[in-house]
This record gives sequence, structure tokens and C-alpha cells, in this order.
Amino acid sequence: MTTTVGPPTERTTAPRPAPPRRRRPLLKANGRRALTAWLFLTPSLIVLLAFTLYPMIQAGYLSLTDYNLIRAARFVGLDNYVELFQDPAFWNAFGNTVLYAVVVTPVTVVLALLFALMLNQRFVGRSFARTAIFLPFIVSLGIIAIAWAFLLDPNIGLLSYWLGEIGIVPEQGWLNDPRYAMAAVMAVGVWKNVGFYMVIYLAGLQSIPGEIYEASRLDGAGPWQRFRSVTLPLLSNQTLLVSVLALIATLQAFDQIWVMTHGGPFFRTETLVMLVYREGFQQLRFGYASAISFVLLVFVFILSMVQFGYLRRKQVTY
Repeated sequence: MTTTVGPPTERTTAPRPAPPRRRRPLLKANGRRALTAWLFLTPSLIVLLAFTLYPMIQAGYLSLTDYNLIRAARFVGLDNYVELFQDPAFWNAFGNTVLYAVVVTPVTVVLALLFALMLNQRFVGRSFARTAIFLPFIVSLGIIAIAWAFLLDPNIGLLSYWLGEIGIVPEQGWLNDPRYAMAAVMAVGVWKNVGFYMVIYLAGLQSIPGEIYEASRLDGAGPWQRFRSVTLPLLSNQTLLVSVLALIATLQAFDQIWVMTHGGPFFRTETLVMLVYREGFQQLRFGYASAISFVLLVFVFILSMVQFGYLRRKQVTY
């Protein structure tokens, strides 16, 4: 029995349904992330523009006028700047500001590093010592200034009495003697802020891997070599941050010195910010005060950029 096989017939298949068209997203992933970031940043940008950039622009405009809050501002060009650079009060305040920054900034940074190195070790009472050093930073600066003014008072001051017992107190008191007033406000400024910068250094010390110290010990490095070759280079980021913050804070010193001395005696502790306050809110010379503040702004910006560039070249990462 034979079976004949005919030619293969063409199979008829039903057409496949077309796959559903995927809707293209309105924004790609990168665009969505950028939009989300801008949405989160918008409130901060609004605050920054309203309370930082706009006042800077307004101060720059007022520095070109003779505005005194009573009559309308009159444009005077660069007259305020010409008067400013010929004013002995400006150069006195400028010198006091530079002296305060040059002394307080490095002393604060070095003490903060030393305290951080000591308090990074394990010993009984370490938590109490950390709290005691950090506590002045969170106390109101006005309260601290008033307390230190009482302590250094030549008649009722307890600290002034103890220093007098060992013969190192001036006759007119620390805050009334032109030779010692600046040193007194510098000491209080360092004591107030060193705890904050110590915390930054402590965070940096605890982020250094222990393996690096173990390797340096195996290579025979002593404590000083480990500090110079390991600790100090690896704290370069913290040193950059602390130095820039401390410099900006000291160049803008005002409230603590104002409460303690009001710029005296004989304007020996008057800083640029205090001169701005005196010219603007006591003499009602807002145009002249704006010119001083604008010069201070440019000075702080230039110094910060120089310091940032110098320390940035010495940064070490691992």
C-alpha cells in the first residue's frame, strides 16, 4: 500500500497583534533627577537670593550714594570710597581687624587640633572633657561676653583678682588698658570657638583607617612621624574647612567685642564691622557705612580665595 504525499500546503496563521506602543517618558532619567534636585534646592536658593545676594547688591548701590535715612539717596559716585581711604578711623579699624584675624585664626586652629588629638584617645572623663570644651560654643555670645567682662573687671572680677595675686594684672584692668584690651578679647574669642572646630577635627580623626597607622608602625614610624606623615596630611580637608571658616568669622568679629569693650579703650579694639555699625546706625551715614562693608566683603573674598587655593594644593585624599 502506497501513500501519496501531496505538495505542502501554505499554512495560514493569524496575524500577531501589534505590541502595545510604549509611551515615551516626558523626561529622561537624568532630566527627572535634575528636576528633583532643582525642586529641593529652590527654597534654599530663594532664601539665598533674598537674604544674601540682594543685600549685597543693595549695599553696593548705597555705597555710591549719601543716603542717611532722612532724605532720599543722592548719587555721589566714588566719593565715599575716596573719603574711606583717607579716613584714619577706617585704617585703625582695618588694622585691628587684621590683627585679630592673624592672631585668633591660627591659635584657634592649632588648639582645636591639639584638643582633638588628646580627646581622640581613650581615658576616663573623655566625654566630660569634650562637653566642657564644646559647651562655650552653644552658649549665647552676649552672655559669654558679659560674664567675661565681669570676670576681668579690675574691682569685682574673680579672674582679675586671681591674676592680680600673682602680679600679672594691669592697673586699669584688662579691658580698660589699651595695651591689653585686644589680647583679652582675642583670648575670649579663641575660648568661645575652639570647641566647634575641635569637633570637626575629631570627625576627621575618626575617619582615618586604622590600617594606615598599623602599616606605619610596622615600618617603624614613631608617634611624631605618624602625626607628621599620616595624621596631618589626612586631615588636610578638615584643616582647609576649619581655616576658611575661622578666618571669615574673625574678619567679621563684632558682637563679642562690642559687648566687652564697645571698641575701646581709645578705639583700640574697634573692628571694621563695628565701624560699619557706628557710621551706619549711630551717625546715620548709610552710604559711607555701605562703602566700608563693601570693601570688607571684597577683602574677605580675596583672602578666602587665596587661603582656599593654597590649602587646596596641599590636600591629600585616600
